Amino acid sequence: QVHVVESGGGLVQPGGSLKLSCVISRTINSFNVVGWHRQAPGKQREFIVSIGGGSISYADFVKGRFTIPKDTAKNTIYLQMNSLKPEGAAVYYCDARDTQRAENYWGQGTQVTVST
Repeated sequence: QVHVVESGGGLVQPGGSLKLSCVISRTINSFNVVGWHRQAPGKQREFIVSIGGGSISYADFVKGRFTIPKDTAKNTIYLQMNSLKPEGAAVYYCDARDTQRAENYWGQGTQVTVST
């Protein structure tokens, strides 16, 4: 059983920054893809960014504002968010995919509120 645990959410003002963490209970390199998604109230979950196959993929709305650092030794990926907008308020989820085993693990999410 793989556990995925996000943390670091909270209240941030528009234009501010926040760094989320995602700890995975298995080595990151054992997964084909790890990444971040978010879900705002009343909306579908949407893709933000992922790392896989040696490349990083970003959603268009990120526009250079977000990065996805990782610490392999700690089995942790991060989501560094800068210049946050009010529409960025959502529950942020981390996921880890092992396509060879047809497994996709999700965390419980961490709430981000962007407001004055």
